[in-house]
Amino acid sequence: MRSIPVVDYADFLSQDKNRKTKFTQAVGDSLKDIGFFALKNHGIPLEAIEDSYRQGDEFFSLSDEVKRSYLQPKIAHQRGYTAFGVEHAKNNPAPDLKEFWQTGRSHPTSGKTPTYVPNVWPDQHVSGFKPVIDGLYGQMEQLSQNLLQSCSLYLDKPMDWLGSMAEDGNTIMRIIHYPPLGNDVPKGAVRSAAHEDINFITLLVTATADGLEVMDHDGSWIQVEGDASHIIVDSGDMLQNLTNGLFKSTTHRVVNPENSNERRFSMPMFVHPRNETDLTPRQEFVEMTGGKVNYQSITAGDYLHQRLVEIGLAKEK
Repeated sequence: MRSIPVVDYADFLSQDKNRKTKFTQAVGDSLKDIGFFALKNHGIPLEAIEDSYRQGDEFFSLSDEVKRSYLQPKIAHQRGYTAFGVEHAKNNPAPDLKEFWQTGRSHPTSGKTPTYVPNVWPDQHVSGFKPVIDGLYGQMEQLSQNLLQSCSLYLDKPMDWLGSMAEDGNTIMRIIHYPPLGNDVPKGAVRSAAHEDINFITLLVTATADGLEVMDHDGSWIQVEGDASHIIVDSGDMLQNLTNGLFKSTTHRVVNPENSNERRFSMPMFVHPRNETDLTPRQEFVEMTGGKVNYQSITAGDYLHQRLVEIGLAKEK
């Protein structure tokens, strides 16, 4: 049975030039082929991930009334709490069976105010949430910058090419809770229906239960086995757009468990460029992908809004 590639982050950290080159090649080849890989030896402590899940569990165990006090519909749910059944996959009216919390980069205490919205924190109800989640966010974002560096080099660009676009971008970490299903699941609803990610790349720390599946070239589904030591990485629509499809944004889903009483937590980081970033397919990638422009000319901000409307998190302008 086919599985997604496993790439060793120790090769990136090595002082050996050949190992670094091997890492860049493996990252790029994986995103070019299937759009996914598993990253081992990534250096983020398992305790930090488990502690974040504990904080998430504490928040999602609060009453609906308390959780809903953190809803942020005016900013398209890009921070704070999003309730069960609000988000759905593009072109799928059935709601996803999940609730989640979203956090971004904390605003600096001095200097210019960033363009991304400030964070919301449940300090009043879960006192340990902010330091733990904010701490993991910082580690994950640094890792994402190093991965974008490898993607840039693979594309024969300066190493900071993609990372500079994502600097001060609207990168989001999402803590997702998939509650037990019970007996009243809406027709056609699954934990996360088949979809593609919107952003540049996604980093997904190991979920607390299996269920993630990735679509292969022939339309079959590859089951991604849970491994607590791996971070799953995939390329999203914005990177696919920019590279004219050289890097793939692959359809994936989270299926319902056989045991309907099983809860599941997961924690993806969606790495976004700044809103003003031009995602027009670059000519060199058009030439590498058959000579025809396959994707639209659009800014990252407009692209994000368009997709948030399609999945039920934002309203038309």
